[in-house]
Amino acid sequence: SRSFPPADRDESDYVAVAGDIADAQTARRAVDEARDRFGRIDTLINNAGIYIGKSFTEYTLDDYAAITAVNLTGFFHITQLAIADMVDRGGGHVVNVSTSLVDHADSTRPSALPALTKGGLVAASRSLAIEYASRGVRVNAVSLGVIKTPGHDPASYAGLEILHPLGRVGEITDVEIGRASCRERV
Repeated sequence: SRSFPPADRDESDYVAVAGDIADAQTARRAVDEARDRFGRIDTLINNAGIYIGKSFTEYTLDDYAAITAVNLTGFFHITQLAIADMVDRGGGHVVNVSTSLVDHADSTRPSALPALTKGGLVAASRSLAIEYASRGVRVNAVSLGVIKTPGHDPASYAGLEILHPLGRVGEITDVEIGRASCRERV
Protein backbone atom coordinates (compact mmCIF):
# COMPACT_ATOMS: atom_id res chain seq x y z
CA SER A 1 0.00 0.00 0.00
CA ARG A 2 1.27 3.46 -0.88
CA SER A 3 0.21 6.60 0.85
CA PHE A 4 0.36 10.31 0.28
CA PRO A 5 1.49 12.67 1.69
CA PRO A 6 4.77 11.34 3.01
CA ALA A 7 4.84 10.96 6.79
CA ASP A 8 7.15 13.96 7.22
CA ARG A 9 4.70 16.36 5.51
CA ASP A 10 2.07 18.68 6.91
CA GLU A 11 -1.15 16.96 5.86
CA SER A 12 -3.18 20.17 5.99
CA ASP A 13 -2.07 21.00 2.44
CA TYR A 14 -3.21 17.67 0.95
CA VAL A 15 -6.34 15.65 0.37
CA ALA A 16 -5.95 11.89 0.05
CA VAL A 17 -8.78 9.90 -1.53
CA ALA A 18 -8.70 6.12 -1.51
CA GLY A 19 -9.78 4.34 -4.66
CA ASP A 20 -8.88 3.26 -8.16
CA ILE A 21 -7.93 6.28 -10.26
CA ALA A 22 -9.33 4.52 -13.35
CA ASP A 23 -12.79 4.69 -11.75
CA ALA A 24 -14.66 7.86 -12.68
CA GLN A 25 -16.25 7.99 -9.21
CA THR A 26 -12.80 8.08 -7.55
CA ALA A 27 -11.90 11.07 -9.71
CA ARG A 28 -15.18 12.77 -8.84
CA ARG A 29 -14.60 12.20 -5.10
CA ALA A 30 -11.03 13.53 -5.34
CA VAL A 31 -12.12 16.71 -7.12
CA ASP A 32 -15.12 17.23 -4.84
CA GLU A 33 -13.09 16.71 -1.65
CA ALA A 34 -10.32 19.04 -2.85
CA ARG A 35 -12.85 21.72 -3.77
CA ASP A 36 -14.70 21.26 -0.46
CA ARG A 37 -11.50 21.55 1.57
CA PHE A 38 -9.69 24.30 -0.33
CA GLY A 39 -12.49 26.06 -2.21
CA ARG A 40 -10.86 25.49 -5.60
CA ILE A 41 -8.30 23.44 -7.47
CA ASP A 42 -5.13 25.33 -8.29
CA THR A 43 -2.92 22.45 -9.41
CA LEU A 44 -3.49 18.88 -10.51
CA ILE A 45 -0.47 16.60 -10.68
CA ASN A 46 -1.20 13.42 -12.62
CA ASN A 47 1.45 11.16 -11.11
CA ALA A 48 -0.42 7.85 -11.09
CA GLY A 49 1.10 5.31 -13.38
CA ILE A 50 1.78 1.66 -13.99
CA TYR A 51 5.02 0.43 -15.48
CA ILE A 52 5.21 -3.14 -16.72
CA GLY A 53 8.43 -3.65 -18.61
CA LYS A 54 8.52 -6.63 -20.90
CA SER A 55 8.96 -7.47 -24.54
CA PHE A 56 6.05 -6.17 -26.63
CA THR A 57 5.00 -9.65 -27.75
CA GLU A 58 4.89 -10.83 -24.13
CA TYR A 59 2.32 -8.28 -22.96
CA THR A 60 -1.03 -9.82 -22.07
CA LEU A 61 -4.47 -8.33 -22.45
CA ASP A 62 -4.49 -7.95 -18.65
CA ASP A 63 -1.23 -5.95 -18.84
CA TYR A 64 -2.73 -3.73 -21.54
CA ALA A 65 -5.94 -3.20 -19.56
CA ALA A 66 -4.09 -2.38 -16.33
CA ILE A 67 -1.65 0.07 -17.93
CA THR A 68 -4.23 1.91 -20.02
CA ALA A 69 -6.72 2.05 -17.12
CA VAL A 70 -4.34 3.90 -14.82
CA ASN A 71 -2.12 5.75 -17.29
CA LEU A 72 -4.87 6.98 -19.63
CA THR A 73 -8.36 6.42 -18.25
CA GLY A 74 -7.41 7.76 -14.83
CA PHE A 75 -5.80 10.81 -16.45
CA PHE A 76 -8.94 11.39 -18.53
CA HIS A 77 -11.43 11.29 -15.66
CA ILE A 78 -9.62 13.49 -13.15
CA THR A 79 -8.15 15.94 -15.65
CA GLN A 80 -11.49 16.59 -17.31
CA LEU A 81 -13.08 17.41 -13.94
CA ALA A 82 -10.15 19.46 -12.65
CA ILE A 83 -9.84 21.55 -15.82
CA ALA A 84 -13.57 22.30 -15.76
CA ASP A 85 -13.16 23.59 -12.19
CA MET A 86 -10.06 25.60 -13.13
CA VAL A 87 -11.83 27.24 -16.07
CA ASP A 88 -14.80 28.14 -13.86
CA ARG A 89 -12.44 29.79 -11.37
CA GLY A 90 -10.21 31.59 -13.86
CA GLY A 91 -7.16 29.37 -14.10
CA GLY A 92 -4.95 26.62 -12.80
CA HIS A 93 -2.14 24.28 -13.67
CA VAL A 94 -2.04 20.64 -14.72
CA VAL A 95 1.23 18.71 -14.58
CA ASN A 96 1.29 15.31 -16.27
CA VAL A 97 4.10 12.99 -15.24
CA SER A 98 5.42 10.97 -18.16
CA THR A 99 8.61 8.94 -18.51
CA SER A 100 11.96 9.59 -20.11
CA LEU A 101 11.52 6.26 -21.95
CA VAL A 102 9.10 8.03 -24.32
CA ASP A 103 11.96 9.97 -25.90
CA HIS A 104 14.86 7.68 -24.96
CA ALA A 105 13.91 4.08 -25.65
CA ASP A 106 16.35 1.50 -24.35
CA SER A 107 16.61 -1.99 -25.81
CA THR A 108 17.67 -3.35 -22.42
CA ARG A 109 14.48 -1.98 -20.82
CA PRO A 110 11.59 -2.82 -23.18
CA SER A 111 8.59 -0.65 -22.37
CA ALA A 112 6.29 -0.23 -25.36
CA LEU A 113 3.02 0.00 -23.42
CA PRO A 114 4.26 2.46 -20.80
CA ALA A 115 5.79 4.53 -23.63
CA LEU A 116 2.53 4.38 -25.58
CA THR A 117 0.42 5.57 -22.66
CA LYS A 118 2.83 8.08 -21.13
CA GLY A 119 3.74 9.36 -24.61
CA GLY A 120 0.02 9.90 -25.09
CA LEU A 121 0.05 12.11 -21.99
CA VAL A 122 2.80 14.22 -23.52
CA ALA A 123 0.78 14.65 -26.72
CA ALA A 124 -2.40 15.40 -24.76
CA SER A 125 -0.50 17.93 -22.65
CA ARG A 126 0.50 19.86 -25.76
CA SER A 127 -3.05 19.82 -27.07
CA LEU A 128 -4.62 20.84 -23.75
CA ALA A 129 -2.03 23.59 -23.26
CA ILE A 130 -3.12 25.20 -26.52
CA GLU A 131 -6.83 24.56 -25.97
CA TYR A 132 -6.96 26.09 -22.47
CA ALA A 133 -4.20 28.74 -22.53
CA SER A 134 -6.64 31.56 -23.25
CA ARG A 135 -8.71 30.48 -20.22
CA GLY A 136 -5.83 30.66 -17.77
CA VAL A 137 -5.08 26.94 -17.49
CA ARG A 138 -1.47 25.91 -18.00
CA VAL A 139 -0.73 22.29 -18.91
CA ASN A 140 2.75 20.80 -18.83
CA ALA A 141 4.31 17.36 -18.95
CA VAL A 142 7.48 16.30 -17.21
CA SER A 143 9.33 13.19 -18.29
CA LEU A 144 11.09 11.76 -15.32
CA GLY A 145 13.54 8.93 -15.18
CA VAL A 146 13.54 6.47 -12.32
CA ILE A 147 13.00 8.23 -8.99
CA LYS A 148 13.65 6.51 -5.66
CA THR A 149 10.47 6.45 -3.62
CA PRO A 150 9.50 4.80 -0.34
CA GLY A 151 7.02 2.62 -2.24
CA HIS A 152 9.71 0.55 -3.91
CA ASP A 153 12.34 -1.88 -2.70
CA PRO A 154 15.73 -0.08 -2.78
CA ALA A 155 17.23 -3.15 -4.50
CA SER A 156 14.94 -2.56 -7.50
CA TYR A 157 17.05 0.45 -8.49
CA ALA A 158 20.26 -1.53 -8.99
CA GLY A 159 21.80 -0.81 -12.38
CA LEU A 160 19.31 1.89 -13.36
CA GLU A 161 21.80 4.72 -12.86
CA ILE A 162 23.13 4.08 -16.38
CA LEU A 163 19.83 5.39 -17.76
CA HIS A 164 20.34 8.85 -16.30
CA PRO A 165 22.52 11.70 -17.55
CA LEU A 166 23.64 12.35 -13.97
CA GLY A 167 24.85 8.78 -13.60
CA ARG A 168 22.56 8.12 -10.62
CA VAL A 169 18.94 7.29 -9.94
CA GLY A 170 16.86 10.38 -9.18
CA GLU A 171 15.76 11.40 -5.71
CA ILE A 172 12.38 12.85 -4.77
CA THR A 173 14.09 16.14 -3.97
CA ASP A 174 15.29 16.33 -7.59
CA VAL A 175 11.72 16.86 -8.78
CA GLU A 176 9.85 18.07 -5.73
CA ILE A 177 8.20 21.45 -5.88
CA GLY A 178 7.88 23.11 -2.51
CA ARG A 179 4.43 24.09 -1.34
CA ALA A 180 5.42 27.74 -1.07
CA SER A 181 6.63 27.90 -4.66
CA CYS A 182 3.40 26.22 -5.85
CA ARG A 183 1.31 28.85 -4.10
CA GLU A 184 3.39 31.66 -5.60
CA ARG A 185 2.86 30.31 -9.13
CA VAL A 186 -0.91 29.90 -8.91
